[in-house]
Amino acid sequence: MKKSELRQKYKQLRSQLSENEIDDFSIAIANQLLTLDIWNKSFYHIFLTIEEQKEINTDFILNILAGKDKHIVISKSNFNDYSMSHYLLTDSTTIKKNRYNIPEPIDGIEIKPSQLDVVFIPLLAFDTIGNRIGYGKGFYDRFLANCKPETIKIGLSFFKAEDEISDFSENDIKLDYCIVPDKIYHF
Repeated sequence: MKKSELRQKYKQLRSQLSENEIDDFSIAIANQLLTLDIWNKSFYHIFLTIEEQKEINTDFILNILAGKDKHIVISKSNFNDYSMSHYLLTDSTTIKKNRYNIPEPIDGIEIKPSQLDVVFIPLLAFDTIGNRIGYGKGFYDRFLANCKPETIKIGLSFFKAEDEISDFSENDIKLDYCIVPDKIYHF
């Protein structure tokens, strides 16, 4: 299927999930993550949940990262050039929703993408070879292109892989893993 068809399909599927299902699936995804050999790293980038989009609740992963004393990095989006700036999440970080309901840090200690060891990536859909589909603005492709080659890229999804995304491009950056509630995909 094409990206546009898959975006529509998965937005519809997510819209049908209840709050309890989202929490149950999010906990299962966090538990799956605990089995990966990724916890010896220092800098972990994670997205903050856009509740209005019925995204995965990343609070459970944030709790794991905090409990393991990891450096947690979150982003702020620039909709003029579709770029992101990244900030260390600390006890004094102020988070506010932007006009698209994305929770973002107001300011803080800036972290370069080249410092990141692991990136958790929001997505709408992915396929069996690690291609992923987001909301279509390319924020994460631009961001991931600036990470070091060994940065581990982990997608998080409520739903299993599609067989194929037919219209991906060479600018699309593939995942290393994708975690769903009952499975870990390794690419």
